Amino acid sequence: MVAVSNVRFGLRNDDVRLVQQALINRGHDIPDGATGFFGEQTRAAYRAEQLAQGYEGTDADGIPGRASLTELGRLTGLFQRDAATGSGDGQGRLTLVQVTYHDPGDLSGEEAMRQYARTACELTGMDPGFGVPALTTIAKRESACNHPRYRVNTTDVNVRGPRVGDGHPQHCSRGATQCIPTTFAAYHQAGTATTPYDVVACMCATINYVRDRYHVNRSGSNFAARVQQADPRRAPRGY
Repeated sequence: MVAVSNVRFGLRNDDVRLVQQALINRGHDIPDGATGFFGEQTRAAYRAEQLAQGYEGTDADGIPGRASLTELGRLTGLFQRDAATGSGDGQGRLTLVQVTYHDPGDLSGEEAMRQYARTACELTGMDPGFGVPALTTIAKRESACNHPRYRVNTTDVNVRGPRVGDGHPQHCSRGATQCIPTTFAAYHQAGTATTPYDVVACMCATINYVRDRYHVNRSGSNFAARVQQADPRRAPRGY
């Protein structure tokens, strides 16, 4: 078993060594070999693996996440990810082909975002006292609170891939909190819609993602501290 929490930049342990060997077996270059130390060489190799798995843009940052680490273990057969460390695991992971692109016509506006956020918190077990303002701030900054004009981003680096059901390139960020489809699929919450245009589904995937990527705790008490885009007291910043 490999714990996500053990495979972080600057750490030295046997879990890092296993992941390094898996990366080498996948053909990625780590000049110093499987030393057990997670440094720049390992981050570059892990980024190459994320790209090979289909991650793009800021999702391919060389930092192991729940979904990519699970897939690396599956592809190489060297390890399994410790499920107990997968904080925020919605247990509803989709494949990319299972993501749909219909717009259910959800409401826009700040008050609607607060209501959707409360539902997302209930589904994921996050304290709404922390999660609702954080998610509402993200939605306000990412999509002008689900405004129809901003539900899909057609201008940033993620605009690539084949055109899908909504007529836009597959990897465009979508929805109220602007999930890239690969991220939406990997962090999908069981029982929610399969389209990122569904506000609750999009927000649930965001919660699961930030728990894994930014180590936001279960209650969400450190949500705004960990994710600048969720903190109205600080300048906007992509997450």
